[in-house]
Amino acid sequence: MSPPDFLDSSDPEIYALRTTARGPSGELPVTPELLRTAPSGQIFGLTQNAGMGWNPRKLLGREFLILSTQGGIRAPDGSPVALGYHTGHWEVGLLMEAAAKTLTSHGAIPFAGYVSDPCDGRTNGTKGMLDSLPYRNDAAVVFRRLIRSLPTCRGVVGIATCDKGLPAMMMALAGTKNLPSVLVPGGVTLLAEAAEDTAKVQTIGARYAHGEIELSYAAEMGCKACGSPGGGCQFMGTAASAQVVGEALGLSLPHAALSPSGAPIWLDMARRSALALMALEKKGLTTASILTEASLHNAMVVHAAFGGSTNLILHVPAIAHAAGLRRPVASDWARLNREVPRLVDVLPNGPTHYATVQVFLAGGVPEVMLHLRDLGLLKLEALTVTGQTLGENLLWWEKSERRARLRDKLRELDGIDADRVILSPRRAREAGMTSTITFLQGNLAPEGALVKSTAINRDVIGADGIYRHEGPARVFGSEAAAIAAVKSTQADAIKPGDTLVLVGIGPAMGMPETYQVTSALKYLSNGKRVALLTDGRFSGVSTGACIGHISPEGWAGGPLGKLRDGDIVRIEIDTRNLTGTVDVISIDAETLAQRPMSEKLQAHPDLPDDTRLWAALQNVSGGSWGGCVYDTDLICARLTKSPAP
Repeated sequence: MSPPDFLDSSDPEIYALRTTARGPSGELPVTPELLRTAPSGQIFGLTQNAGMGWNPRKLLGREFLILSTQGGIRAPDGSPVALGYHTGHWEVGLLMEAAAKTLTSHGAIPFAGYVSDPCDGRTNGTKGMLDSLPYRNDAAVVFRRLIRSLPTCRGVVGIATCDKGLPAMMMALAGTKNLPSVLVPGGVTLLAEAAEDTAKVQTIGARYAHGEIELSYAAEMGCKACGSPGGGCQFMGTAASAQVVGEALGLSLPHAALSPSGAPIWLDMARRSALALMALEKKGLTTASILTEASLHNAMVVHAAFGGSTNLILHVPAIAHAAGLRRPVASDWARLNREVPRLVDVLPNGPTHYATVQVFLAGGVPEVMLHLRDLGLLKLEALTVTGQTLGENLLWWEKSERRARLRDKLRELDGIDADRVILSPRRAREAGMTSTITFLQGNLAPEGALVKSTAINRDVIGADGIYRHEGPARVFGSEAAAIAAVKSTQADAIKPGDTLVLVGIGPAMGMPETYQVTSALKYLSNGKRVALLTDGRFSGVSTGACIGHISPEGWAGGPLGKLRDGDIVRIEIDTRNLTGTVDVISIDAETLAQRPMSEKLQAHPDLPDDTRLWAALQNVSGGSWGGCVYDTDLICARLTKSPAP
């Protein structure tokens, strides 16, 4: 047998070798004091900087770190050499370059590091989803380690976009209290012309299985949904919601969230963010100056006004914990969602369903904040990365040329009135726009559950604003089994009136999101008459009566894990007053309590040990309602009380 060709090379150039090189010319700008007192690592760092090609005469400039979630390898013309996991991190290297050049032009020295992120859209329905939420904590740890590993760093620019990478970046910046930092959100992708958006297109499989679309249509729509190569999705899912929350926290410059990836206005934001970081460092303002109880309040208020993803119920407490602030609890979210009107008409909430880039042109976060300011709902004294308070930023925005010109641009490009995208409170009431999240109780959720009540189809909500559902349970212990029934057209198919119960995918299993199922229910013609109950979570773009985070989870002995096929479940959700219940009504509480767990409750065979460890650590630290964080004090206390092996 002849050896394979790749064992060696036929290229003679590989033997053009040398063992020595001249090295950089010049001298390090060291002083006697520096040599006597500085750690060896600081001095050797200068040597390595020169070795990488930095001008030795400029090595004593202020050093700043640029971190990002960049993925893939782009050629200079933008074509792919190696693909990234998703469009959201495909172009953020351009933001890094813009920020770095700005720092350099002002005499600073930029460093760059990367922690790429996965894509929930890519892993939906696969075992890759078992790593999705746990990845967030891992990435935050690595980001923080990278920051600490550059001890001469004077400040951090954090650039990120999507579902887990952006929350991880915010957790890392929040935990870096003694340095200034600025968050640069990576923006959004454009709508594709004559195409479905990136939420709806994820359901072509289910719709084709039911004969609702043709193969040729599925192939075309699936190909063209991403209107541009970079940026997060076109809807107010987790990625866009996290961008909005980051700006509302004061970590980003005004009107940074939801910028169209690749556009000049997007690159300009990175350049100005670098300037803002240097100004913060000069003033001695650190991240601890920005992230306060007031900024956390503002972020939650803005989240409610946008109708943001329910996944931020996991991420905002995690950011607060990293910053050393009190973690908001369900009652805080419930109170603010009752007080704050939803003002943004955006996918998936509607009613008209504008795209995120259109929300940006309509004024984005600062435009929404003008209305919230006038309602007295914001803490205007909160400091932001501009070095000014939120109130001062809004005074600038209100009279800015940027605001006026972008509103005109939205009308010019799409014929859309900005005031139809971001509504006044009066117009929002007239349009029947209800607040975002309802927290539920009941004998199936004794510790709580939630639903994105804005997204329930209006056709199944009564004139009194109450969604009512009563139907038999169809219990599934895996997402694969559930989606098979959703796609089926045979006797095992999910039917209108059913209550689809997906159990055993809570935090103990990594809390994977279930968008494959929830999106199919939205876009199938009869899906709006099916309710979903799960101890897992779902995408920020999920719609319908999708009730998640049901606690206790099945693996913790929760009553959801004791349901059987045919049990009658009753759901009532008051979408106006934001109250609701979820109960099994065909058996009494005592009988339910004595039932053994369902035989369908089975561990995922591919559950990684990494995720099992994450599950144990976050459970000790407060569980999903506490943000799925690692609380070091609680974990250490538990370990010291454990018996010796």
